[in-house]
Amino acid sequence: MPPKFKDKRKKNKAPTPMGEQIITRVRTPRDDEVIGIVEQRVGANRMIVKCLDGKERNCRIPGALRRRLWIRPGNTVIVRPWEFEGDKKGDVLYKYTPAQVEFLKRKGFMREVSDEF
Repeated sequence: MPPKFKDKRKKNKAPTPMGEQIITRVRTPRDDEVIGIVEQRVGANRMIVKCLDGKERNCRIPGALRRRLWIRPGNTVIVRPWEFEGDKKGDVLYKYTPAQVEFLKRKGFMREVSDEF
């Protein structure tokens, strides 16, 4: 009997290093964008985000990113406040990986927020 299907994906996959990732480039907030931490999912692609400018916003994931961006409470994201009701609402544009969050803290873009939350 011939062997079962082989997993061809493993053959060409490079081995992953068992250490910390080295981050060379990280997307930083531009113009009016703000870094925030997701506090709670509200439903229908909306969430409550505590932003580093001291405001709490009800943010949504725009249609183009809806299926690509999977966000959970505790994730660090970039938020673009709306022009209308910008203190209360905004759009989530980008999600940081844990290694990128550490890089932002080291470079001073993000202060330690553990005591705030």
